[in-house]
Amino acid sequence: MRVLALDLGTARIGLAVSDESGTLASPLGFLTRSGDPESDHRAVAARVAETGATTVVVGLPLSLSGRAGPAAEAVMAEVATLRARLEVPVVTHDERLTTVTATRAMRSAGRSPRRRQRGDVDAAAAAVLLQSWLDARAR
Repeated sequence: MRVLALDLGTARIGLAVSDESGTLASPLGFLTRSGDPESDHRAVAARVAETGATTVVVGLPLSLSGRAGPAAEAVMAEVATLRARLEVPVVTHDERLTTVTATRAMRSAGRSPRRRQRGDVDAAAAAVLLQSWLDARAR
């Protein structure tokens, strides 16, 4: 079971992929938003095909209280479009604090993320999201 994770941002889409066993998540880079949602969704579909993903996990940006605000509503609208376009299941998973966790991990590894490296942070956040989803399924 290979899983692709998406961290949907306004400027970039962070990507992560699991290993074949669905145990370990790794950053896969990012897609820069083109300004054309259809083009962005074609790029996501291409990544699904390239990786052989059987499921797509999308980060749901809930508030710290767990409520869905405008950002979560925007993600859910995009998830609906992706579900109609992709031939694999598209599920959401709480992404609270994934960017903070990814940034801290990068800093502790000696990689202080700078503005021009935001794509690396987005990919790392997608990996944190995916690992959380994989771990929850393993329980």
